[in-house]
Amino acid sequence: MNAAVMRIFASIIPVIFLLSFAFAAVKKVKVYDSFTEGVKGAIPLVCSIFPYIAAVMMLAKVFEASGLEDRLVTLLSPLFHRLGLPTEIAELVLIKPLSGSGSTAVLADIVTQYGVDSYIGRCACVVYGASETVFYIGAVYFADRKKKRLTAALVISLFVYFLSVVFCCLLCRVI
Repeated sequence: MNAAVMRIFASIIPVIFLLSFAFAAVKKVKVYDSFTEGVKGAIPLVCSIFPYIAAVMMLAKVFEASGLEDRLVTLLSPLFHRLGLPTEIAELVLIKPLSGSGSTAVLADIVTQYGVDSYIGRCACVVYGASETVFYIGAVYFADRKKKRLTAALVISLFVYFLSVVFCCLLCRVI
């Protein structure tokens, strides 16, 4: 990108803030009071979400440290091969729903080993960019819900995640 485009993108967020403050002034909203009121509401939310986030983080570390991840990679490799997925991204596919930072490290290893222009590197990058940490999002969303139907949501989310992995790799093969 050239420097002019970069300056335009860099100025978007400050412009949004200025427009928000101008809109608030026109509507006669007390911005600071509204901000502090919002922060008051955020503290109980953070307190209610924290146990779920801590559980997801510990689950991700236990999954990795126990060797279960390596066993699942070995077990799923034939399935990946049959579906046309590179078996080298199996570890990324398994860790991404659990841990964003763990999947970033796995992606870095894949890109370092195979390169960004290889089929494996492209698949890994697209899978990483097109997916989210399913368990983290589930923990955040369901922490404040009275009726928790977490199991159905997680099963559907993981199924769709796996379908997106297959589709991403198909696109990488075609493109």
